[in-house]
Amino acid sequence: MTDTIVRDATPAASSPPPVWKRRLLWPARNLWRSLTSMRTALALLFLLALAAVPGALLPQRSLNSQKTQAYIDDHGLPARILDRLQFFEVFSSVWFTAIYVLLFISLVGCLTPRLIEHGKALRATPVAAPRNFTRLPRHDRHEVDGAPSEIADRVMGNLRGWRRIRTTRSVTGPDGEQIEIIEISAEKGYLREFGNLVFHFALLALLVSIAAGKMWGYEGTRILVADGQQGLCNTSTAVYDSFRGGNLVDGTDLAPFCVQVDDFTAKYLPSGQADMYSARVDYQAGSDLEDDRTKSATLKVNDPLRVAGDRVYLLGHGYAPTFTVTFPGGEKRTQTVPFTPNEAVTLLSSGAARFDTPAGLYPNADVRRKNQIAVEGLFAPTALLTGATGSLLSSSFPEARDPQVAIRIYKGDTGLDTGRPQNVYSLDQNLINQGRLLQKAQVNLAVGQSSTIDDGTTVRFDGYQQWVSLQVSHDPAQQYVLISAIAMLVGLLVSLLIKRRRVWARITPADSSRLDSAATDKRLTVVEMAGLARTDQAGWGEGFGDLVRRLLEIDPPGARTTRTGER
Repeated sequence: MTDTIVRDATPAASSPPPVWKRRLLWPARNLWRSLTSMRTALALLFLLALAAVPGALLPQRSLNSQKTQAYIDDHGLPARILDRLQFFEVFSSVWFTAIYVLLFISLVGCLTPRLIEHGKALRATPVAAPRNFTRLPRHDRHEVDGAPSEIADRVMGNLRGWRRIRTTRSVTGPDGEQIEIIEISAEKGYLREFGNLVFHFALLALLVSIAAGKMWGYEGTRILVADGQQGLCNTSTAVYDSFRGGNLVDGTDLAPFCVQVDDFTAKYLPSGQADMYSARVDYQAGSDLEDDRTKSATLKVNDPLRVAGDRVYLLGHGYAPTFTVTFPGGEKRTQTVPFTPNEAVTLLSSGAARFDTPAGLYPNADVRRKNQIAVEGLFAPTALLTGATGSLLSSSFPEARDPQVAIRIYKGDTGLDTGRPQNVYSLDQNLINQGRLLQKAQVNLAVGQSSTIDDGTTVRFDGYQQWVSLQVSHDPAQQYVLISAIAMLVGLLVSLLIKRRRVWARITPADSSRLDSAATDKRLTVVEMAGLARTDQAGWGEGFGDLVRRLLEIDPPGARTTRTGER
């Protein structure tokens, strides 16, 4: 007795995935695929460039908080709305950071699979020859003298630089004989995809380098009088007039160095436009700080001093008038105070100076506070007096040819003892409005002239010094940004110049071909060749025939071509 087991050939239907998987995993998978597509990466890159536009058009609080606040005050409600949306802090805003992070994730998710696929393609053999060459955009058919193996060796030898493979298969002819057909597959242009990957990974490295530079970098500015006395030592954030550091900079790990400005030279065109700025500086770094040795350098615009891994830039310059106050007891106080330029062309500048009374002149603190002296006014490098009385001071040229000042002299509480920060270029208007700081005189002074107020205090204009604005920049990722940019350029050039091509050859004996039944020369071999590129502009064009003739080593006049196709 035989038992027969009948099995159902139809496979059992697979059970549907659980509901939680359909509701949670599939939407997440689709979202990830959409985020990591190249189309999304390009859209995010465009969006990042678009988001950076407000940072170039609107004042940024991190660069100049006073100018930003003045802009908000002048433009009212629209500016306040933009402020709430962080348009005055674009590069640290939530929405700009979100675009930046999404672009980073999209590039990583998009490029990683492409890198894996490219690695597989490098190890894979060339694609086998298609069955019908006539369907390809480029194809030729030739009858060449020689045995099939000789022709195959010739083609393989002329395909140097190509990844190639040679296969032989046997088919049965019309008379039942076995015919050997040799097929050659060759590919080149793998560097095209490699260059494409290098470009995109370099872009990714560029984004990472810029982000790292912003997190670990810092910028500080300081105004120094170019008299060889004032210096800047990069030891603390407190030494700077303004300091902007990254999120991971706390000011305790600054590269130590010192800079002192000895002299400043400015040259101007006849129109008053600046032609050249240069500052001669002495600096110390590293072991020079311990040995008290100094080195000299010349700073110019866009030609920074590179010291201790930082760059010291020359940003601008102005004038610092010198005033001497002689109090009733004969004691003197002298200050050289930087004035800020009000006019960029003529360098007409404004500023203020505050003088405390000498120690012991007024023992009572309240009395001493009421006898402080303040000076506020204008400095003109080349004086130009206008107005009905000829007392309105202006400037006609930025070079100091005839320096004069127009000042107001105040007496009273200048706010030096309050401990509150004040604008170094102007007096506190509240002190003036409250009557705590009283105006005693308003005069125009040339160099060496002075003015005396009612209590016998004399204010003399002694001359001027020039000041320079220095910026210290630290960007630890600067060299990586440069390397990434160069790699991007190289990868782009490789992806544009290298052409991805495929070539196939099918070699058969001529007497086995039905296309030339009259052939009697047993040494004739039929060679069919086809080529494929990504586009017709990828390097073939009319050059495919030249490639075929080069591979087969035949000349056009002597070649026996039975059919040539090109679409």
